[in-house]
Amino acid sequence: MIKVNVSITTISAERFWDVRKPAPNIQISTNINVVNIDKKSDDSLEVPFVLTINYNPSIAQLSLKGIAYVQADKDEVEKIQKEYNEKKPPPPVILQSISNVAFVESILISRIMNVPPPIPLPTITDSKTAKAKPAERDYSA
Repeated sequence: MIKVNVSITTISAERFWDVRKPAPNIQISTNINVVNIDKKSDDSLEVPFVLTINYNPSIAQLSLKGIAYVQADKDEVEKIQKEYNEKKPPPPVILQSISNVAFVESILISRIMNVPPPIPLPTITDSKTAKAKPAERDYSA
């Protein structure tokens, strides 16, 4: 079983657009990079990462750096390290843990910076105006 603890070590945020100006239509791009996978002991790894969030047009830029501390069995640690050396991506549990923590922090930072959050917020539709569910198909003979 893999256990992952994620720690943010550096936060950088800059707003380029004047707060008093109305914001234009914005496209947001996010990128998570795993910098390296370092074996620290027989049952642990350190996985440094960088999350960058860019807004287009350039109204702001956010960057978070951190380290994921991974605990696992000796065999799993060796497998993860071997796959990384073969240029394969880390296991989904590591990437999911990193993205969960990093995106939650980036949402809080975007609120402080008064820019849109890097993930789409859910929209609530009025049940009266919602489209009717299409009739289900019957595949019986």
